[in-house]
Amino acid sequence: MERLRKLFLAALVFSFLTQSASLQQKPLGESQQKQPPAAQTPDRVSAPAKSLERALTKEQFAQIVEKFSEPNGYFDSDNLISNEASYLHVMGKMRQMKVTGGAYIGVGPDQNFSYIAQIRPNIVFITDIRRDNLLQHLFFKSLFALSRNRLEYLCLLFGRSVPSDLKSWDSRAIQEIVTYLDKTPSKRELFEKTKADIQSKVKGFGVKLDPAEFETISRIHTAFFDAGPDLKFTSSKRPPRWYYPTYRDLLLEKDLTGKQCNYLVSEDDFRFLRSLEERNLIIPVVANLAGDHTLKTIAQYLNERGERVSAFYTSNVEFYLMRGFRDDEFSRFADSVALLPRDERSVIIRSYFNGTWGYEHPLSVSGYYSTQLLQTMESFVKEHSSGGYKSYSDLVGKHALELR
Repeated sequence: MERLRKLFLAALVFSFLTQSASLQQKPLGESQQKQPPAAQTPDRVSAPAKSLERALTKEQFAQIVEKFSEPNGYFDSDNLISNEASYLHVMGKMRQMKVTGGAYIGVGPDQNFSYIAQIRPNIVFITDIRRDNLLQHLFFKSLFALSRNRLEYLCLLFGRSVPSDLKSWDSRAIQEIVTYLDKTPSKRELFEKTKADIQSKVKGFGVKLDPAEFETISRIHTAFFDAGPDLKFTSSKRPPRWYYPTYRDLLLEKDLTGKQCNYLVSEDDFRFLRSLEERNLIIPVVANLAGDHTLKTIAQYLNERGERVSAFYTSNVEFYLMRGFRDDEFSRFADSVALLPRDERSVIIRSYFNGTWGYEHPLSVSGYYSTQLLQTMESFVKEHSSGGYKSYSDLVGKHALELR
């Protein structure tokens, strides 16, 4: 019996060795043949070669802020909050397209955070022509560092006291949080303490600021304290418009599927953003989108790291670049976009205000003066390279994706 067992095991070993040799000698089929690596152009990365750094040191963060930035520019509004009530309308389509990961680029204040919370990028660049926007994002960065949860973030922002059961608010709905803010009076002493804490935090970020810029951060904070959740976008040369949402409105907005997805709706989203801020991966820079430096430098940085852009939020900046084609600003911007690494899911998010150049956008949503538009970056680059954008209505009309 023992002899039979040994013969059986020997047969199994012999069978395994002969099959292995046969596989090694068998020519590779068409699907098995080793293929040469796909050629990659400087502006296109089909798959990331490696992920970006999991964190940047404060020295690296400060260096990128300084080296990537362009000179301070001017715009006639404070941009403390968005004036785009429709800002969430692209969210459902982006979920459907699986726009996720990669690098996020955006302009303006904290509407970017809602896009970032959904996309979950590896790194973020906030670009704006005004250095005040950079300072405001350092202000937001300090608030994230000081806050244990969403409610505390908003209480510090508006000078409200936090409840004794703060932790229990992690699971509360955003409507409950707004109700708490509305019924809790602001306190000057809380504001003054938070202002001092913010100044200390900002100093620790390593970014070189002069005394006047610390005063600007205090002015930004004061505007939130004075107006509370009723704060609106303001302009120095244009009267307030009826369609400007309040901060409260923006918190409670929904996407076109009926989902609330402001970044402060979910504790998980808040924590993701706080983690990016803690790891210095939300990087604000001063940039003219038609400039010769920032976008090209970002493109080089991402290409060198094998990363691609998932989303580029331009708001309505292209309107100002394209208006009159002055100095060919729009073309310079589009040429820079062509350098950004991208794939088939990379998108541009833009905002259109109805009535611009007398044009009512067909994708406008009833009750909203602003219209959020989504376009793939690839279609934008191809259309521009073929000379297809002759007017702003061309830009907002061609290749805009259906959102419903």
